[in-house]
Amino acid sequence: MAKFEGYKDIYVFVEQKNGNVAEVGYELISEARKLVASIPDMGFKVVGILLGSDIKGKAQEVITHGADKVVVVDDPLLKDYSTQFYADALTQVIEEFKPDSLLTGATVLGRDLAPRVAARINAGLTADATKIEIDQEKAKDGEALLLVTRPTFGGNLFGTIVCPDTRPQMATIRPKVFELAPKDDSRTGEVVEFAPKWASTDPQVVVKEVVEKVKAGVDITKCDILVGAGRGAEGCLDMVKAVAEELGGEVACSRAVVEDGFMDRDRQVGQTGKTVRPSLYIACGISGAVQHVAGMDKSDMIIAINRDPQAEIFTISNMGFVGDVNTILPLLAEEIKKAKAQ
Repeated sequence: MAKFEGYKDIYVFVEQKNGNVAEVGYELISEARKLVASIPDMGFKVVGILLGSDIKGKAQEVITHGADKVVVVDDPLLKDYSTQFYADALTQVIEEFKPDSLLTGATVLGRDLAPRVAARINAGLTADATKIEIDQEKAKDGEALLLVTRPTFGGNLFGTIVCPDTRPQMATIRPKVFELAPKDDSRTGEVVEFAPKWASTDPQVVVKEVVEKVKAGVDITKCDILVGAGRGAEGCLDMVKAVAEELGGEVACSRAVVEDGFMDRDRQVGQTGKTVRPSLYIACGISGAVQHVAGMDKSDMIIAINRDPQAEIFTISNMGFVGDVNTILPLLAEEIKKAKAQ
């Protein structure tokens, strides 16, 4: 452990754009609090890293979401995301403060930034993690070794990865994988300002224009009720939509439904789609392949409808109906209508 002397605490990169903090950063802080609570004798803290321009005022918000300390790097060069300047700044923060672990959201920005920084500091990085724990046996010896689980072999297996020889231990985690804890406005914490030393202020890449993508439709990651359609429900998608409407929810789908041309990819749930955490997820004709389950198994209530009694989806569902979705969905829609009428 001597080679890791001085490395301490769990750091979270808190992504923001135009002063708006991405929710995934707060989800990771919530999970970091659980990790810290599992090793109380080590005295670890949760530290947020906030990069941007004119964003010091957001530090208290990060604290209310669970951070004990926030390192703020406030510089005009960080106003908009730049791989060059963000990687420079984050690398310097790591070298200065020596985090034991660093968690980053697996967003477009995070997937670009984290590998670049990991390569610069010669650290291990586990991408697209679905579960993070601390090895309690190692913790007894004063080492906070992360056990990071992620899908592997095309999502058919889950592997647990450790990085025992380098610090910080780095991982990226997709949005909605971890639960967002309620914020506590009474929390107080330390805010530390850090000024990076730029090797050059000339950008290697110049962005001449930013064209905002017009988002059409619904963001299924923010929906409280989802009715998911698999290949087994492709023949009754109108009924799937009708059930979703009766419940005040939205329709989602598996990759097969997208590949067969029945729905757009922005409705896809799973390892290659989106991760969702609704209060209710109804899986219609979905077999329960691990790739799909990875995107919805954290739902509060899962109801499965499948004609195969051995379908894997039943192993994670709270309630299951064995039968043809073409038969069960109309009955379900009718019962919902009756319940609403009462």
